[in-house]
Amino acid sequence: MTAAGLTRPPRLRPGDRVAVIAPSGPLALERLDGGLDILRGWGLDAVAGPHAAGRHATLHHLAADDARRAADLQRAWCDPEIAAVFAARGGYGAQRMVDLLDWDAIRAAAPKPLVGFSDVTVLQEAFAVRAGVVSFYGPAVAGEVFLKDEATREQLRRTLFAPEAERTLAPEATMPLVPGRARGVTLGGCLAMLASELGTPQARPGAAGGLLLLEDVGEQPYRIDRALTQLLRAGWLDGVAGIVLGSWARCGPYPKVREVLADRLGGLGVPVVEEFGFGHGDRALTVPLGVAATLDADAGTLTLDVPALT
Repeated sequence: MTAAGLTRPPRLRPGDRVAVIAPSGPLALERLDGGLDILRGWGLDAVAGPHAAGRHATLHHLAADDARRAADLQRAWCDPEIAAVFAARGGYGAQRMVDLLDWDAIRAAAPKPLVGFSDVTVLQEAFAVRAGVVSFYGPAVAGEVFLKDEATREQLRRTLFAPEAERTLAPEATMPLVPGRARGVTLGGCLAMLASELGTPQARPGAAGGLLLLEDVGEQPYRIDRALTQLLRAGWLDGVAGIVLGSWARCGPYPKVREVLADRLGGLGVPVVEEFGFGHGDRALTVPLGVAATLDADAGTLTLDVPALT
């Protein structure tokens, strides 16, 4: 990752064909159909991966087996007729299939937007480290928030079709946990996944020089403490330029979560902004990963140097 960020894919245009895949957990068919219909309403030719509606024969927390889920992603990414790849949901399973991908073929293919969050953090980190491509930490298109919240959908649509309109992100509820300004390249995603990726082939050596996004769901404060402590002890947070905190849905009372965040991150001496609105909340902001930006914790803004897509 250079100071200028990663390779930016082309923006979407009406008529583009896009693929929706299930790299992790299984889907409710009505939600998959609902997400496809919304994308088609944007003027896109949205198609589901062959195994998007699959189920693992015995491990019911997975959508199809590892090889089939990997094949859906591989096929979509390497197909020159596909302009973007959307994850239908998170859950668990990306770790099981990421090493089955043909990374030489992925690097040789033209870059395109990869959109997802939560467990998809594993894939976004791998695409950053192994392929050098910008991705988008944004809503799952078969997820409840995307299906129900118009503001979530519209901000993602602008990000993909008119990225110059989404260069400054400024959620209303955000506030500084540690004041200050910082510049760096955006990275990160789901805290538990970042901690669990340490030591794996696609794990980056650390967040030095970066603006680190962190959020999670269903993790009690002591488990958030544990994951942050793991990153700290591993030296992964050494040299981080700034931190952007998203939602902590179902993680216990937020004041308790905030105490842990302040305790573990406040001593790093870098700006930290909280409640930035991305992740598992009732509204999900889309944030590009791999783009150089400026964080102003006092103003509650993240301003990209350039649009996230060309």
